[in-house]
Amino acid sequence: MVDKPLILVINCGSSSLKFALLAAGEREPMLSGLAENLGQPESRLTVKQNGGKTQRPLANSGDHHVALGTLIEILKEQNLLGSVAAVGHRVIHGGEQFTETTLITDEVLAEIEKCNHRAPLHNPPNVLGIKIGREELPNVPHAAAFDTSFHVKSMAPEAYFYAIPMEFYEKYGIRRYGYHGTSHRFISMEAVKVLGLDPNDHGIVIAHLGNGCSATAVHNGRSVDTSMGMSPLEGLVMGTRSGDIDPAAVLYIGREDKMSVDQLDNLLNRKSGLLGLSGISNDCRTLEAAAAKGDERAILALDVFVHRLARYVGALAMSLPRLDALVFTGGIGENSVLMRKKTIARLAPLGLTLDEAANQRMVGGEGGVISSSKSPIAAVIGTNEEWLIAKDTAELAGVVA
Repeated sequence: MVDKPLILVINCGSSSLKFALLAAGEREPMLSGLAENLGQPESRLTVKQNGGKTQRPLANSGDHHVALGTLIEILKEQNLLGSVAAVGHRVIHGGEQFTETTLITDEVLAEIEKCNHRAPLHNPPNVLGIKIGREELPNVPHAAAFDTSFHVKSMAPEAYFYAIPMEFYEKYGIRRYGYHGTSHRFISMEAVKVLGLDPNDHGIVIAHLGNGCSATAVHNGRSVDTSMGMSPLEGLVMGTRSGDIDPAAVLYIGREDKMSVDQLDNLLNRKSGLLGLSGISNDCRTLEAAAAKGDERAILALDVFVHRLARYVGALAMSLPRLDALVFTGGIGENSVLMRKKTIARLAPLGLTLDEAANQRMVGGEGGVISSSKSPIAAVIGTNEEWLIAKDTAELAGVVA
């Protein structure tokens, strides 16, 4: 047992389960980790704790039940399970009905399941994680934090409607929802403190860059526009996702190659982006190394990534009264000196200029301003979605640090 109540945060994917255990009020987890390759013979659970890593194979090609059960056993072994006071679950899609982190009841869970068709790759495993979590920890409150809620709560109709017949919104809820909302909300709060912005009068663009990428315009702490849309496929170039593409191009590919809807879905979500352009990898680090050796397709992939990002930053700035700061976050945003440099170079029309030395320093968790003194602010701020989910969950469950 520990002195403070603990919040367990779970992010359940199709073949993985991320987790973090945080003491109420604390920003850094006591332990965290990942169960991966679930359902495969090589399934395993990795735990990070006290600066080190331990790994356990999961029995019987461990599925999500085995993974969470193994995590529960680890918490028992360390005498931590009895201090878990609440569980927070990341859920990708909450539709229009969920605009805040919400305590989970049977009725709430049923409403979340109704959103499964809008995020078929993500929501079903999220729901599975909730069900298993409630089975394994039935006596504590569970809460759902929605990736969509930050955007759905505050975007105006002109920002979220598509120019298609209204019947498709009315029948199927076709609209821009936006994603990475927990990360964007955290950064929007943190930027005010770190950059000394007026909380009631500021405009920022946040670039969350990783294997999945999105950018959001935030005015006074509220999302007003964002790059991802009905699904996480729209917008920026990503690791394996195409981002924006002319729908007519997709129809043409389908007709010419006689591809089914499912095959096109797989093409755009899993075979495109940096991977599709480079033919090498979806990993920005691998492509930077290849580009440094002169690989032309790696260079092209990175240039397309930067071009699209800069174009979106400029477009999103037009949704703000003014641009006070551009903030980079996520694995690429926090660690790629090159991609930040290339992006800011393309944003000269907005007056952004780089402090080369400061940019070089911002890697491996370091954060701060990377723009020159005469420029609008460009900065790096590390995201912390787990802490924000834990904070929301603790507040809803009445857990006091």
